[in-house]
Amino acid sequence: MRQAYAHPVLIDDLRKLLSLADHERITDAAAALRTSQPSLSRLLARVEQELGTRLFERDAKGVHPNPYGEMVLAAARDITDRYDLLRRELADLLDPESGTVRLAFLDSMATSLVPRILHDFRRAAPRVRVALRQEPGHEMLHDLATGTAELAITSPRPAGEHGWLPLQRQRLTLVVPRGHRLAARRQVRLDDIADEDFVTVPAGFGFRTQVDELFRAAGVVPRVAFEIGDLATIEGLVGSGLGVALLPEQFAGASNTVGVPATAPGAERVVGLTWRTDRALAPAAARFLAFVRQAGSFD
Repeated sequence: MRQAYAHPVLIDDLRKLLSLADHERITDAAAALRTSQPSLSRLLARVEQELGTRLFERDAKGVHPNPYGEMVLAAARDITDRYDLLRRELADLLDPESGTVRLAFLDSMATSLVPRILHDFRRAAPRVRVALRQEPGHEMLHDLATGTAELAITSPRPAGEHGWLPLQRQRLTLVVPRGHRLAARRQVRLDDIADEDFVTVPAGFGFRTQVDELFRAAGVVPRVAFEIGDLATIEGLVGSGLGVALLPEQFAGASNTVGVPATAPGAERVVGLTWRTDRALAPAAARFLAFVRQAGSFD
């Protein structure tokens, strides 16, 4: 059996076949393509050999596609049109003035930091589109690795080949229901809540790792009653009297809760912008990073 496509037909080859069909003479097509007549003849012979059939009939008036040739030309028009469309769409996406930035961010940043950054960036680059993904930090790292996201607003700083631009430092506070025995305190130690039901995010979340390390340093094993991935929901559960929580201070007070500063060393969350350093950012994403870097802190 003949081995097909030993020398694959290229996009440029298809364009030359279409030009040959339009001009109907190898001489005229060669002149239009700025190539030699022998080169074009060899191209046609090679394509016919690779496809296993004669495509053009030759006579005194020139060359004319036969039914097989018409089928190939129809496919050639479709392929080259699709390729040209792909090039145009990619150019639009990669244009730093009108391209697309693929940005992932933490759920807890959805109503604060992210809207502020996007509002300011849109004023500076109104034609750039930002495609958003709201997800936990461990999912962001997977998306950055696969290219699904180019940039991510996350915490804590990821290990490995990731750039890091700090954006906010958030003090962690003990969130308790109003009327709780610790609600009137000016500050608390983590061992003050050793016997309390504790509400937090599930294991595997970056914030859970940080909270566990703070308790471990204090010699405390929290009594986890509920786990949920959304910090605002955690605050709501605390407000309903279902336990206490350690959260960034901006989450305290939304639903019948009080925030009490925690004295534990390192009781803060640093939120930053991260990206892969083992590959170049697309122009629009690089522009977004440059804008955020120039804007500085978003505290």
